[in-house]
Amino acid sequence: MPTRKTKVASSKTAAKKAAARGAVKSAAKKVAARKTAVKTAVTKKTVAKKAGAKKVAAKKVAAKKVTAKKVTAKRTVTAKQASRQSSAVTSHIAAGRESSERILAIDVGGTGLKAAIIDGHGKMIGDRVRVATPHPCTPQQMVDTLATLVKPLLAQQHPTRMSIGFPGVVRDNCVLTAPNIGDEGWHGVPLADMLAKRVGNVPVRMINDAEMQGFAAIQGHGLEFVLTLGTGAGTALFRDGELMPHLELAHHPVSKHGTYDEYVGAHAREAVGDKRWNKRVEKIIGILQRLVNYDRLWIGGGNAVNLTFALPGNVAVVSNAAGIEGGAKLWHPRSLRETRQLPEANQRTGKFG
Repeated sequence: MPTRKTKVASSKTAAKKAAARGAVKSAAKKVAARKTAVKTAVTKKTVAKKAGAKKVAAKKVAAKKVTAKKVTAKRTVTAKQASRQSSAVTSHIAAGRESSERILAIDVGGTGLKAAIIDGHGKMIGDRVRVATPHPCTPQQMVDTLATLVKPLLAQQHPTRMSIGFPGVVRDNCVLTAPNIGDEGWHGVPLADMLAKRVGNVPVRMINDAEMQGFAAIQGHGLEFVLTLGTGAGTALFRDGELMPHLELAHHPVSKHGTYDEYVGAHAREAVGDKRWNKRVEKIIGILQRLVNYDRLWIGGGNAVNLTFALPGNVAVVSNAAGIEGGAKLWHPRSLRETRQLPEANQRTGKFG
């Protein structure tokens, strides 16, 4: 049987072994904890490095984008500046060319013949001259009268071009009809060329007088209609600033009283008085609105000053001087179809044939 001493010694030995095992386990746990801490620290550093690298990369990309945007913006600004400079130069050249133009503008009316020298913008250079229209009047009498009328203007400065507005149907610089001039011998008369020979053979263009007046009045947007109230009733139609084919509404029946000319012309006003004449004009405006559906109606001519009723919001009276001022637009490239840059397209010749 073990003695009491033996038991005590055995217990001490067991305690020592247990303590040793505990110490080993504790040391192992500390080592494991250190390893875990080291791994965690390494992982955090790796993650931090990767995150830092991503941030650096993102910053570089952002910086490149900013640089690219700045370069693009700079190029855009440079391009816009170049475009503006080019447009400014072009406009300056065009403005200089237009201001240096001296256009002899002639407004042939059934009552009066008017003329003046204008620049490329339609601004009068000097005074306007006027004489009464001869009645009856042959083409040669008209040329002689106009040549005498413009002689003082030619003495002041020689024109570079000539524009003529004529009260009738005009085509290819020739007069086809002249109802308010009073002579039957006007069909096919090359009035423009006949007069050009008398004033130094300058380049010349001639259109209907209402159309020439319209060029000074229109705004160049949508459908714009022109009604002139003079000896007769002239009309013109424009679409987006371009002159449309001429319609001789002056000789179209409008009532039991006859044509537009007979209904609201100068003779009609004298016959019925201003009050009834104004009612007739108001009726005509309503008819034209339904017929044309215009966006704007411009009323010109010498009798426009006699209108007394309130005009609709899209109707306005223009100065009688517009009959001369509109002569500048005859030389603008997109005003008349035949003055465009591709005449072959209009005439179906050349490569367009």
